[in-house]
Amino acid sequence: MVRALYIGRFQPYHNGHKYVIEQITQEADELIIGIGSAQMSHEPDDPFTAGERVLMITRALKDIGCPLYIIPLEDINRNALWVAHVISMTPPFDRIYSANPLVIRLFHEAGHSVTTPALYERGRLSGTTIRRRINSGEQWEDLVPPSITAVMDEIDGISRIKDLNRDDGE
Repeated sequence: MVRALYIGRFQPYHNGHKYVIEQITQEADELIIGIGSAQMSHEPDDPFTAGERVLMITRALKDIGCPLYIIPLEDINRNALWVAHVISMTPPFDRIYSANPLVIRLFHEAGHSVTTPALYERGRLSGTTIRRRINSGEQWEDLVPPSITAVMDEIDGISRIKDLNRDDGE
């Protein structure tokens, strides 16, 4: 049995994440999703709480077909200790998947190998692009699973993104 770990911020969860997770679940029997920077919320680059991101991922992956663990992971601001922190917060895992250069470096230095998954339409499918489109009133709904648009409505996410990016007049 192979248990995989995939870490992301998921601000918000989008079709690129969905693609990567579908690829990982072809290779793994169980999946741990680590919600990185879990302590961050209500900021332009991190508008959603850890709980809201858990809700998004849970709804988007309700039919994934393999055991799933969603673990919020707070930053500890000591990168040399971060891998030990992640290990202490998650079930044991056999494989790590990440395209984040810092995550790859930190796990490598701690003696773990990291698989970099193939990314899907990275130029279009990023949280930054989606937040920018929402803020400017552009179409964004096709970049996320339908369940995410429902969660965004439920938590008033569109208004939050626009409010957080509003100029205070100075």
